[in-house]
Amino acid sequence: MDGPRSRRQEFFSIKFAQVVVCEFVATVIFIFIALGAALRWPLEQPSVLQISLAFGVTVCSLVQAFGHVSGTHLNPAVTIAYFVGNQISIIRLVFYVVLQLLGAIIGAGILYIVTPPDVGRTIALNDLSPEISPGEALVVEIILTFSVVMCIFSSTDKRRTDSRGNSALSIGLAVTMAHLIGINYTGCSINPARSFGPAVIMGTFSGAHWVFWLGPLLGASLASITYNYLLYPHKLSMQERIAIVNGLFIPEDEWRETSEMEMEQNWT
Repeated sequence: MDGPRSRRQEFFSIKFAQVVVCEFVATVIFIFIALGAALRWPLEQPSVLQISLAFGVTVCSLVQAFGHVSGTHLNPAVTIAYFVGNQISIIRLVFYVVLQLLGAIIGAGILYIVTPPDVGRTIALNDLSPEISPGEALVVEIILTFSVVMCIFSSTDKRRTDSRGNSALSIGLAVTMAHLIGINYTGCSINPARSFGPAVIMGTFSGAHWVFWLGPLLGASLASITYNYLLYPHKLSMQERIAIVNGLFIPEDEWRETSEMEMEQNWT
């Protein structure tokens, strides 16, 4: 009988460098395009529908473009949800979150630089509507983020035997749905990086900025626990779960060779 297959640290692989670069680039593009669509030009004021579609379509396009490489999280809350669900390592968690925040700052900064000053000052910052309290806003952000992250896990779950449809489109529509209701409450964050990046560039942090961190993080974590541990748990041993957290993986050439050997044995 063959011995256990050796695992290697993902941090030292070329694949890891590829995924973190993709996550950074995708976040820069996301913030630049989505916030750019929400700018208030003198002759055109964007509607809630326009902004919602811009965020959703941008997410859909980026998931389609980069999803097979990095997963295209674009959002620290989504990354933490994947970590809570025992699907990524702590190393990837740290790199993704740092690069998402940095990408959001750079994306918002580029948008501000290339936009006329009078228009650039209208970059959409997350803040509470006057009639909304921080507690109410927190509940809104939790519910909206929960719904989006549940859609992400469900539409990308490769264990499903039924048709998953187009996961990129499903996720984009979920983001659009969240913005259609959330904009009038909080500007719809559901993404700490989206709130943090433009706030840094504009030097303006809302007194309720904490809502745009705590709400999405709680909502995403609850969605991860609900999907990955209650509704559709992964059947993994404790050793496998620890290996995932530590970023240990089986080299592709080794698991392919093993799979081929097992296939030959099945046919002989």
